Amino acid sequence: MLRRICLPFFLLLALTLPAQAQQPLQVLAIKTPKELHSFFRWTGKDIPIISGHRGGMIKGFPENSMATFENTLKHTPAFFEIDPRLTKDSVIVILHDATLERTTTGTGKLSDYTWAELKKLRLKDPEGNVTEHRIPTLAEAIEWARGKTILNLDKKDVPFPMIAAIIREHKADAFVMLTVHTAEEALYYYKGNKNQMFSAFVKTPQAMAEYEKAGIPWSQMIAYIGPDIKPENQQMYKLLNAKGVMCMISAAPTFDKLKTAEERAAAYRAVFKDGASILESDLPIETAEAIQAMIPTKSAKSIYFRKAVVSERF
Repeated sequence: MLRRICLPFFLLLALTLPAQAQQPLQVLAIKTPKELHSFFRWTGKDIPIISGHRGGMIKGFPENSMATFENTLKHTPAFFEIDPRLTKDSVIVILHDATLERTTTGTGKLSDYTWAELKKLRLKDPEGNVTEHRIPTLAEAIEWARGKTILNLDKKDVPFPMIAAIIREHKADAFVMLTVHTAEEALYYYKGNKNQMFSAFVKTPQAMAEYEKAGIPWSQMIAYIGPDIKPENQQMYKLLNAKGVMCMISAAPTFDKLKTAEERAAAYRAVFKDGASILESDLPIETAEAIQAMIPTKSAKSIYFRKAVVSERF
């Protein structure tokens, strides 16, 4: 009798536990390059956008890892700036530093190791604690991000043709964008892919003129204008917004380093009040909490912000 009663209970438990283990992610639902361009188009009535610098910096989660990306998306929609680097045997992996000591259990230059050797290492969290996670390849990160978020590839040591090739191979130009420091860099990629989206360094009117001359469409660009709130930003906001370009401030070297959560929260809000559309931060979860009241109740961009239940596999 006991067995007859318990068996259905345990079967029900087995069926419900996996669903409970899956936590909803706050995803950016973007399927085409056209949607990507539209998502980043400045309208003046946009939802403030958060970029997780290297995914985010939080205890227990290593930077530049899918575990960190997923943890951030459990709290807020965001896109992620990540750092492609090349192994000794030409596999593109994700790691910020050229050396291994700070973020992994390894030592020396990453470029001196093969991918097979690097797979044996484990990543450290921001406090130096060793985690279960290993260095991911860029290909793994791209496939993980599909349907969930946008990846912004910073410029490190990977040759431009290899970066262009992996985006093409994975058909990822709807959700992978590129950091470029000059109009010349943007033009290289644009010639090979007319859909390519850029996170471009555009800190001055002169730099803006160079992108204009190169023929890079304003509709395929966000503009990084610096890490500070300063009077000069107002000119760049006015010029770039007039072209439909969102402007991004990075808090990583500045406001993220303030001592208290209250100071940081005030600074994050001030960045958006000053005119920025995007804030890149080491602390994207803190940023999301700080600006919650600034999110408009209605926006045409709301269609891109959704919740989805996704299995934790990385």
